[in-house]
Amino acid sequence: MSTNKKNLTTSWGAPVGDNQNSQTAGDRGPTLIQDVHLLEKLAHFNRERVPERVVHAKGAGAHGYFEVTNDLSKYTKANFLSSVGKRTPMFIRFSTVAGELGSADTVRDPRGFAVKFYTEEGNYDLVGNNTPVFFIRDAIKFPDFIHTQKRDPKTHLKNPTAVWDFWSLSPESLHQVTTLMSDRGIPATLRHMHGFGSHTFKWVNEQGEGVWVKYHFKTEQGIKNLDVNLAAKLAGENPDYHTEDLFNAIEKGDFPAWKLCVQIMPIEDANTYRFDPFDVTKVWSQKDYPLIELGRMVLDRNPENYFAEVEQATFSPGAFVPGIEASPDKMLQGRLFAYSDAHRYRVGANHNTLPVNRPKAEVNNYQRDGQMRVDNNGGGSVYYEPNSFGGPTESTENKPAPLPITGVADSVAYDQHDHYTQAGDLYRLLSEEERTRLVQNIVGAMKPVEIEEIKLRQVQHFFKADREYGTRVAEGLGLAIPQEV
Repeated sequence: MSTNKKNLTTSWGAPVGDNQNSQTAGDRGPTLIQDVHLLEKLAHFNRERVPERVVHAKGAGAHGYFEVTNDLSKYTKANFLSSVGKRTPMFIRFSTVAGELGSADTVRDPRGFAVKFYTEEGNYDLVGNNTPVFFIRDAIKFPDFIHTQKRDPKTHLKNPTAVWDFWSLSPESLHQVTTLMSDRGIPATLRHMHGFGSHTFKWVNEQGEGVWVKYHFKTEQGIKNLDVNLAAKLAGENPDYHTEDLFNAIEKGDFPAWKLCVQIMPIEDANTYRFDPFDVTKVWSQKDYPLIELGRMVLDRNPENYFAEVEQATFSPGAFVPGIEASPDKMLQGRLFAYSDAHRYRVGANHNTLPVNRPKAEVNNYQRDGQMRVDNNGGGSVYYEPNSFGGPTESTENKPAPLPITGVADSVAYDQHDHYTQAGDLYRLLSEEERTRLVQNIVGAMKPVEIEEIKLRQVQHFFKADREYGTRVAEGLGLAIPQEV
C-alpha cells in the first residue's frame, strides 16, 4: 500500500476538511445548503452515468496495436497501411447488441467488433460485428428492428412474437438468423471469434484508382463456442464472463491476436456480380474473391478505467482516413450519420476530445464551444473559413474519389430478392450435429411465439432456403410441413 498522503479536494481543488459528516444546524439538523462539498458530491453522483448506448450497451475493451504484414499499398493510399512492419496503436470494444448495460455476456446475440486505429492521418474506425452479414440492408428499417430486440412497452419483457414477426416479414434477415441460431451465436469468449467489417468499403490508391473491399479479422485463438446450457448457467453465475476472460487473459500476458485479411473486388465487377456487393445481407464468395492477408492485430493492454476508456469510447463508420471511403451500401450510408449523432447525444458534442477518442494526429478545424469542451477551444485563433489570417485550409489531394451515379431519386429496394441461396448454402455447410443444434435453437426460440401465422410464415423462409431445413423446424414446432414453394 502507498504511504504517500494525498489531501482530498473538491473538484475545484480546495481541500476537504470533513468527508464523513454533512453540515447541519445543530446535532440533529436539518442539513445546511451551505455545505457545498455535500451538494457537489450528490450532484456529481446524480450525473455519473451517461445514457447507455441504445444498442451495444454491454461491452468490454482493450488497447493494442495493428501491424502490417503484407504490402497492399497499390490498392490504398492509407498511410497506416503503407509498408510492411508499420505499427499503429488501436483500441477495440467488443459488445453484445440487444441487452442493457447490466445484461449477461453469454446470451445468443451478435457481438460488436469495433476497432479504432490511431493513425497519423487521424482516427480510422472500423465498426463491425462478429458476423459477415446483418439482419437488414436498409437503415430505414433499423429503428424498427432494434425495437423488436428491446423490451415490450406494456410488459417490459422481451417479446419473441415481435422478434419473429419482424424477421418473418423481412426475409432478407434469413442469412443472419441462420448464423445467429447456429453454434456461433454464442462464442466461448471474445477471444475465440472472428470479426468482420461486414459492409463493403472503397479503397483508393495514390493514382485515384479504386477497388471495393471487405474486412475479415481471423482469430488466432481458434473458433470456440458455448453449449446453450452452459451459456445459460454462466449467465446466472457470472454474467460478466466474457469481460472477465478478456481482462484476465491480457493481464497475465496471454495477448489475443487476429489476422486481418481483405477481399478485393475490381470496381467494375460490382455491376455484374451475381449478388449485389453492397447488400450487407450477402457475402462475397471467397472462391471469387480470395482472402488476402493485410496485417495482424494484438491486444496487449487493459484499460485503467472502464468508464473513461470503454464506456466513453465512441466509434463511427464515418471516421475515415485518406484512401478509405464509403460504398453505396444503404445500411452503411445510414450508419455514417447515426453513430456520430448518437455520440453527440450520449457523450456530448465534444466526444472526440476525450482521451480515448482523441486522435494522435493534430486536429485543426473551426468547431468551437459546446458542452465538455476540455481543451483551449481554439484559443484566440481565427474561427471561420475562408479567412485571410492563415487558418487551416482544405487539402484537395484528400478529396474522396468521384463515384459515378445515375438514376431517379426515389425510395427503391435492392434489385435482387434472393434471400435464400446463401442461407441455404450456409445450412448445407454445417455438419449433421451443427444442423441439429441449429434447428433445436430455432425451435426453442420460436415456441413462445403466440401467433401461429408468424411461425408458419417463418418456416416457409427456412423451407425456401433448404427443404430439409424447413421440414425439421416445422416438425420441431409441430406445424404442417410446407408444400413445395
